[in-house]
Amino acid sequence: MANGFDYNDRYGIKPANRWRPVAGVILGAGLIWLLWAGLHHARPEITQRLISFTITDSREIFIRYEATRRDPNRELTCTLVARDIDKLIVGQVDDVIPAGQAYIDRTTPIPTRNLAATATVLRCL
Repeated sequence: MANGFDYNDRYGIKPANRWRPVAGVILGAGLIWLLWAGLHHARPEITQRLISFTITDSREIFIRYEATRRDPNRELTCTLVARDIDKLIVGQVDDVIPAGQAYIDRTTPIPTRNLAATATVLRCL
């Protein structure tokens, strides 16, 4: 057919691959976002980790924890919680860590109203 007759033109059939450039752009943006999110959340601003706790008597528990901050010039406040056997909060302390070091290893007492069974670092801000 030398005259250029095409059934696709006659019946309005369009090429099926018009979506590929749009899908490529969306895929590229998604991969860039995934890379950014992974790298951003792989190294958070502040991390904390419970190392141990020691029950000294019925009115006090000592907690040892570590905290790491990206900006050592920032003051850090860690909320420490003591819980009894029923998981009720029996003591809570806000431990303020002055600016200075990026890595902190601390042992802090938490006064309690009853015998504590466990202690944890609730958050560091």
